[in-house]
Amino acid sequence: MQNSEALTLAAALLAAAGDLTRRIDEGVVARGFEGRPAYGFAFTRLAPDGATVTDLAAHLGVTKQAASQLVEELVRKGYAERRPHPRDARARLVVLTERGWACTRAAEEAAAEAVGVWAESLGGEGEMRVLRDQLLRIAPYGPIRPAW
Repeated sequence: MQNSEALTLAAALLAAAGDLTRRIDEGVVARGFEGRPAYGFAFTRLAPDGATVTDLAAHLGVTKQAASQLVEELVRKGYAERRPHPRDARARLVVLTERGWACTRAAEEAAAEAVGVWAESLGGEGEMRVLRDQLLRIAPYGPIRPAW
């Protein structure tokens, strides 16, 4: 692969990720939830069992202070709550509330709509599965984080 081909592919993947993030965010807002894309990236770490602020900071690639500010925002908006950590008396576990889970479901619906548009442009569900499988071979694991 030539450098220009690699750059074209990299640009296309980044554009697709940015478009998907935007469409999911718009879909979540259209379903009555307020926030910003960073919430969704945090939710991927908080679900299903919660996380400490330190865990969340590592997942998002931000400082502990930035993660603490985000958690405070999520708590204030009713998406998450702090609970005692089951194994560490010094730590607090941040978990999604029912509102946080509802927002997550709204994001899943919005993602399905966005990916559905991709499937149509690629020629159907079979092509989408091929694309998914190829992308999973390249990047099988997270963390799913924003490119700050």
